[in-house]
Amino acid sequence: MVKKPTKVTNNIRALRFSHGEMTQADLADRLGVTRQTVIAIEQGRYSPSLEMAFQIARVFRTPLDDVFDYPEEES
Repeated sequence: MVKKPTKVTNNIRALRFSHGEMTQADLADRLGVTRQTVIAIEQGRYSPSLEMAFQIARVFRTPLDDVFDYPEEES
């Protein structure tokens, strides 16, 4: 079974740069994950758990909706 990329998009890269050009490794350290995990989340290849999503938002002191976006379903 091929795993489809997630529809969830994020602004993590932009947020890192607007917060003192934080590196992926810096963010990973603050979250307690590997740099590869941060890369996969940024590239939309991996959706973080709800808990990690909140942790990411807290690192940047911003609402969850400013970090992640999920498109509306077209009807």
